[in-house]
Amino acid sequence: MEIDSAEYQLRCQLTGHEDDVRSICICDRVGFATSSRDRTIRFWSPDESNHRSFTTSKILLGHTSFVGPLAWVAPSEELPEGGLVSGGMDTLILVWNLSTGEKIQTLKGHKLQVTGIALDGSDVVSTSVDCTLRRWRKGQEVEVLEAHKAAIQAIIRLPSGELVTGSSDTTLKLWKEARCIHTFSGHTDTVRGLAAVPGLGILSASHDGTIRLWELSGQVLLEMVGHTSIVYSVDAHTSGLIVSGSEDRFAKIWKDGVCVQSLEHPGCVWDAKFLDNGDIVTACSDGLVRIWTVHQDKIADPLELESYAAQLSQYTLSRKRVGGLKLEELPGLEALQTPGTSDGQTKVVREGDNGVAYAWNMMEQKWDKIGEVVDGPNDGMSRPLLDGIQYDHVFDVDIGDGEPVRKLPCNRSDNPYDVADKWLLKENLPLSYREQIVEFILQNTGQKQFTPDPSFRDPYTGSSAYTPGQPSKPVAKPTFKHVPKKGMLVFDAAQFDGILKKVSEFNNTLLSASEQKHMVLTEAAMSRLASIIHVLKDTSHYHSSKFSDDDVVMVLKLLKSWPLTMLFPVIDILRMIILQADGAAVLSKHVNNANDVLMELIKKVTTSPPLPANLLTSVRALTNFFKNGSYHDWLLKHRGEVLDAYSTCYLSSNKNVQLAYSTLILNYAVLLIEKKDEEGQSQVLSAALEIAEEESVEADAKFRALVAIGSLMLEGVVKRVAMDFDVANIAKAAKASKDTKIAEVGADIEIITKQS
Repeated sequence: MEIDSAEYQLRCQLTGHEDDVRSICICDRVGFATSSRDRTIRFWSPDESNHRSFTTSKILLGHTSFVGPLAWVAPSEELPEGGLVSGGMDTLILVWNLSTGEKIQTLKGHKLQVTGIALDGSDVVSTSVDCTLRRWRKGQEVEVLEAHKAAIQAIIRLPSGELVTGSSDTTLKLWKEARCIHTFSGHTDTVRGLAAVPGLGILSASHDGTIRLWELSGQVLLEMVGHTSIVYSVDAHTSGLIVSGSEDRFAKIWKDGVCVQSLEHPGCVWDAKFLDNGDIVTACSDGLVRIWTVHQDKIADPLELESYAAQLSQYTLSRKRVGGLKLEELPGLEALQTPGTSDGQTKVVREGDNGVAYAWNMMEQKWDKIGEVVDGPNDGMSRPLLDGIQYDHVFDVDIGDGEPVRKLPCNRSDNPYDVADKWLLKENLPLSYREQIVEFILQNTGQKQFTPDPSFRDPYTGSSAYTPGQPSKPVAKPTFKHVPKKGMLVFDAAQFDGILKKVSEFNNTLLSASEQKHMVLTEAAMSRLASIIHVLKDTSHYHSSKFSDDDVVMVLKLLKSWPLTMLFPVIDILRMIILQADGAAVLSKHVNNANDVLMELIKKVTTSPPLPANLLTSVRALTNFFKNGSYHDWLLKHRGEVLDAYSTCYLSSNKNVQLAYSTLILNYAVLLIEKKDEEGQSQVLSAALEIAEEESVEADAKFRALVAIGSLMLEGVVKRVAMDFDVANIAKAAKASKDTKIAEVGADIEIITKQS
């Protein structure tokens, strides 16, 4: 069958993943693998009992965060059934033996999320948000290239041996023997996906919504336009067909640069790949893998096709809004059986797939039909109201000088100059502010710059429009509820009597164990410890109370010598010493010397499997170090080690551990913004995004992670990195939260994403 002239239909839907399916890897003719946000990789083999379907034959577990790119390792003597290489948000690259389902290598080196993997002979080549391309040979890193100016998002190896990378800097680069031999420029946004077209060149998919086919010389042969949002992936088949996957929920099939078919999905299409026979595999944000075929004997049975159509209909219905209300949440016609309470009262009810408005007729005691309620073109997105009128945008404008925040409404179709003129007159503000208001509207609606209107005349003075360079007062700026975060958070509450009691209890345990008697605190030492705690309890004298070096040394000695299971009350004492000025000063001598007791402690308490009590107290202690500026250099120096050591805390079942870790991340964000440390900001952003995306994280911890994200985007230098991490969808999910604080900070982040 000529697949390039037939229409694709659903072949089967594969369930198993519990979250977004992110990547697909075709493994010769033996099957294919998929990766997911659920931290797993699944290998799918043909289902012997159903020729249309595939079944999970292996589940690979090892990553601690969502898994992204995959690469197939062909069978060999060492790997008789072949292998896989996977990269994750956890910065790791894992090599898997498919015969056993076990990982055989862990490659550590990238500082941020791994975004691409290619095999070059027996070498593994990887790319990352950290802007590097790394080569690995026999499990060892042998080459690191600072390959792009921004995050690298994809890598492929061409049949001729060259490597191609795509980046958030909007370019592609062609590499030969560690040397960039050509840079391809043309896309206007992040290059997200790549594919080779043997004999022709390279395909690229971009956040700018287009797909391009390039010759190796850099000439653009084709530009394919049809998607309405970010294009995440692209693939080519020997038949000449091309398939792309997009945020707009469609996998589109292209021939000779023209879209010949669109396959609708109930969610974002993260990846799309051709099987050898021309069938297409798609990875969707609803957690399902789907296969599409042109082969009549493999098309799903009518019942499954009908079921899928119902799925799409239900998904569309769940997103459809009428008058700012979700259609599925509207009452049915039975609601009209209840009389109105006042003449003209309106009610919107669901009739089929539409919302219909009715008004109560008090005289005739009945509901009169007004008509169907429709939304604007924005796919049912809720539109804000001001003075009873709906607008595409209603902005808060802070003009300063103690004036109240004012509401500025506008629609996408409006000329921003007209909007600014009318609003300034209405608000009785000087028309010299016009250009600032126009710039504010353009920035916050994501529009391109307008050409200033030369015909404008101030209706009062007759003067022309403001022109850039003239002195004027900047007046318009968006207002945020929770970002940026200023200052450090600390954990300053402590049950001192309970701490002392627990230390005493552990001391008695050691006393009764003959082999541990050398660790026992003497009566004099216990008395000294009680004196330390007395000083810490008396917070009213923190400015004048003193600690001796012997006091601090004793606490540090306990941290070094006592059993791991008994450390947490001692760590809690350390946590409070940090907040006392003299105690922090004495402690710094022991932290900043060659025998760094703090790093020693961190390594000790995070040894697998870590004890929740040790994790909780040590993360809280570390968080308190941010309060004292003399420790900032230490925190910056050891940032990578600290964050790596505690990187899985957000997955803890202990909600207090989650909150402590999230607070540590937020404090790091504040410090790194102040220091303008781009690499550090990127690592902290990555950690905060992991927290924000994890459903099991409690509300306060998630809130602090979102504040960190918003602050880093607003005042840091990693907004573009955040956009590449799909932060817009994270903000959207946060805005829908029932928790007010989370919804508010989600709205803050959404505003930032729309700023140019």
